Amino acid sequence: MGIRNSAKAIIIKEGKLLTLKMHENGGTYYILPGGGQEHGENLHQALERECKEELGAIVDIGELLFVREYIGKNHELAAYHSHAHQTEFMFLCTVHQNLFDAGTNPDKGQVGVEWLPIDDLLEYKLFPQALRPHIITYFNKGKVGTYVGDMN
Repeated sequence: MGIRNSAKAIIIKEGKLLTLKMHENGGTYYILPGGGQEHGENLHQALERECKEELGAIVDIGELLFVREYIGKNHELAAYHSHAHQTEFMFLCTVHQNLFDAGTNPDKGQVGVEWLPIDDLLEYKLFPQALRPHIITYFNKGKVGTYVGDMN
């Protein structure tokens, strides 16, 4: 199986990060909006499509903030994800409206959207969990390293 590319949105407003609220297998957690790049799409097109599907929102895509890899065999769900290798490109984005319509094709397990306070991200089950300190540092102190490596 090949390496899959994914584009993710980091959307900040008034000190809060916009996330997808997920509920699966009896638990609640949060992820960044976005998803897999399809054949023939560039990363911006993939992110625009995913934000319409998940948020019902049109986004303006800004700078690339982080590049993360996920190599499944190296993490706690290796029994299920040993074949997975994904590279995620996380872009700073803004949305065109304050209210979101229902997305046209929400993710399986997606129950809504939620704004999480950036300063409190460590208190939330936001995946990838190892990215939380990088987001906090970026928005409190400025630019940090873009490549964050293989993390979950």
